[in-house]
Amino acid sequence: MSRPLLVWLLLSTIWGSTWLFIKLGLQDLPPFTFAAVRFLIAIVALAPLLVVRRTPFPIGVRDWWLMIATGVLTFTSAYGLVFWGEQHISSGLAALLFGTFPLFGLLIAHFHLPNERMTWSKLAGVTLGITGIGLVFSNELQVTGSAALWGSMAIVVAALSAAYADVLIKVRGGHLDPTLLTLVQMVAGTAPLLAVALVTEGNPLALEWTPLAVFSIMYLALIGSALAFVLLYWLIKHMEVTKTMLITLATPLIAVLLGVVLLDEKLSWRTATGGLAIIAGISLVVWQGAAALKKRTALMLLKRRRVAVTRDDDDPH
Repeated sequence: MSRPLLVWLLLSTIWGSTWLFIKLGLQDLPPFTFAAVRFLIAIVALAPLLVVRRTPFPIGVRDWWLMIATGVLTFTSAYGLVFWGEQHISSGLAALLFGTFPLFGLLIAHFHLPNERMTWSKLAGVTLGITGIGLVFSNELQVTGSAALWGSMAIVVAALSAAYADVLIKVRGGHLDPTLLTLVQMVAGTAPLLAVALVTEGNPLALEWTPLAVFSIMYLALIGSALAFVLLYWLIKHMEVTKTMLITLATPLIAVLLGVVLLDEKLSWRTATGGLAIIAGISLVVWQGAAALKKRTALMLLKRRRVAVTRDDDDPH
């Protein structure tokens, strides 16, 4: 088995397991404090990478505002809602609902990225995903009541927030160093998250930090955040982007499996059917995006070859 494939499997497993450890940690910790402390630890773990790599800082004010704004969207809004919402629903369901962020990203990208316009197959994927969300919502409202419905809605809004941040980075931040971008986003997004936690949940030192809570938060911070981002950056350099995109499909499947096996989470037929519709919708979007990326890459290579041939023909020697 090749090293990139091993890293792909490891990264998919890590991101699929984070939902399990969020659920475990929420047994003892309130959501906003839990999320804020996770990223505070991750910041401490990631910061030395900037020093070791001697990463240059951007000069432009717009770059800093972009990193701050997307940090608030990602770490304050998206992760804050994820941790709050998963109090009321299963870890597997939370992963399935958050997995819709590529569908929202597709809709937003249509208006901001000329190379990522909507197609019929992408529209079919979005329609399938939305249908799946509707089935899940109907089940949560009928079986578990309004609390689970609000929790499910929070996860979907989190996915929308994360998707918007992702598109903004694609539009304006492609030149930024990934490690610097992630670290600044974490700092910018964790600060208001911590403020919300202090106001609504009190002093974190007064909480009951059980061994399970400590283990969960350390796993999420060091493995699920710091190590996962390092693995992702390595994988992007050593594997085709179209293949790394498939992590989006693997993550919710692993999360559902872990929830059923380790937490005894149940799946009704509506939730299972809705989850399959969401995964099918994501699959259409991912495969369509992969095909489009390959086509653009092939056209770019062909253009370069033509330019090279033209130069050779014009060379008098």
